[in-house]
Amino acid sequence: MKLITFTVPCYNSAEYMDRCVRTLLTAGDETEILLIDDGSTDETGAIADRYAAAHPTVVRAVHQPNGGHGEGVNQGIARAEGLYFQVVDSDDWLDEAALRQLMAKLRAFAQLLTPVDLIVCNYVYEHTADGTRHVVRYGGALPEGCAFTWQDTGRFTVSQFITMHAAIYRTEVLRASGLMLPRHTFYVDNLYAYQPLPHVKTLWYLDIDLYRYFIGRDDQSITEENMIRRIDQQILVTRLLIDAHDLEALERTQKKLAGYMYHYLAILLMICTIYLWLSGTSENLEKADALWDDLKWRKTALYRRMRRRSCNCLLLPGRAGRAVDLFIYRQLKKRYKFC
Repeated sequence: MKLITFTVPCYNSAEYMDRCVRTLLTAGDETEILLIDDGSTDETGAIADRYAAAHPTVVRAVHQPNGGHGEGVNQGIARAEGLYFQVVDSDDWLDEAALRQLMAKLRAFAQLLTPVDLIVCNYVYEHTADGTRHVVRYGGALPEGCAFTWQDTGRFTVSQFITMHAAIYRTEVLRASGLMLPRHTFYVDNLYAYQPLPHVKTLWYLDIDLYRYFIGRDDQSITEENMIRRIDQQILVTRLLIDAHDLEALERTQKKLAGYMYHYLAILLMICTIYLWLSGTSENLEKADALWDDLKWRKTALYRRMRRRSCNCLLLPGRAGRAVDLFIYRQLKKRYKFC
């Protein structure tokens, strides 16, 4: 068995995928690299085939009709042979020195009767526009140097939520969770980072700056313009998050995990609402109201929790409150440069 499967969803990635794949190859023969060509119309598929031919024991090229990023991840989970699983977007890369440390830890985990379910590593926003970077670390929220459970976790700040870039799941945990990401939908990384969590019993925080998250392409899904243009997909993902778990039931058995997931869901609801407001159209303002009204009537207790958590941060009432919220959002965007 391979120690880890790296799944790289690729759509028209020919201009930049080489850097990604080259860094993954430095991990050697103990890894599996799945290059998922998602119906590309450029040279992406041919590049994937060349890597597979040059590294037949490590790289597999998978060609599929266009199904979007989520379908690429689905195919990776279905085909993975590694003990662990990580998604690496084709315009991102892994730090080679940190990757060597990760592989050493995976060798140790592979010897355990029951390997940990989730490894969390730091990730780095690489801002090409001004040459700066911002590291997201989990010190204080997660214990270091030992396996732990959700009950052992501390307080997560808003910037410390476990994202797709930080998460390395045990492959069988992903499969047991039944995770199936929607096709032709952006922002499914939020589902990937959220839905499997109740199936995660043990974790390990590896304090290394592993994942390098590229910020700077105009066509990236996280730009403000694209977030607004694809707002219906953000709404879909938010609704799927709402329906993914019964958090009240989870709270009775895993109080800390439920608290984390309540907070995560509140942040995603706020993000979706903020972008609906940013668009400035009456149609999207109505969609924001409809999202919250639907939650109110279908899941009243969850609605109350979400309103209480949201109003402690943003989503203040009325037109004046909305103006304040948008000002706060602009300041946070300027400070953290998250898009």
